[in-house]
Amino acid sequence: QVQMVESGGGLAQAGGSLRLSCVVSGRTFNLYRIGWFRQAPGKDRDFVAQVTTHGGGADYADAVKGRFTISRDAAKNTVYLQMTSLKPEDTAIYYCGAAAFDGMGYNYWGQGTQVTVSS
Repeated sequence: QVQMVESGGGLAQAGGSLRLSCVVSGRTFNLYRIGWFRQAPGKDRDFVAQVTTHGGGADYADAVKGRFTISRDAAKNTVYLQMTSLKPEDTAIYYCGAAAFDGMGYNYWGQGTQVTVSS
């Protein structure tokens, strides 16, 4: 099993910054991708950014390119999402997710952390 715990959410003003953290524990050796998703009230959960665990690059949603940066500290089993130039439309619950090498897609999720951006 894999456990994921997010932290770092909160309230920010438009134009401000926040950094989210996701600590991953358990059977981490079998993970292929770790990513961030977000869900605004009344909307579907959307992809934000992801990073591969074996030397690959990062991918971003168009809505956050140039503003958000995903990074991974393998020694700490932690993935970060640095968010800058925040906009009110970034307000959502942010979830950390992980996909294993089994080809089943994102199967592991954290409990989410709320990010609220005021105008």
